[in-house]
Amino acid sequence: MAQSDPSEPSRKQSPYNSYLKYSSLAIQLLATIGIAGWLGHLADQWLGFQYPILMITLGFLGFAGIIYQTYRTINRDNP
Repeated sequence: MAQSDPSEPSRKQSPYNSYLKYSSLAIQLLATIGIAGWLGHLADQWLGFQYPILMITLGFLGFAGIIYQTYRTINRDNP
């Protein structure tokens, strides 16, 4: 009978690990969009723009960046 090597890591992950991983991605999504929008709002006020051009632009860029990061994370974990 073959015995498994105790130094070999277990491939089976706890379901709590995946819940925590994906909930952290959701928190990153909200935080990134919020911070980018807030910084854009501050920049719009500082530059004196009448419309929230930088707030919208930075919000969309933050959203695109976090979606790309989520895509990379999901593809790395699922071969």
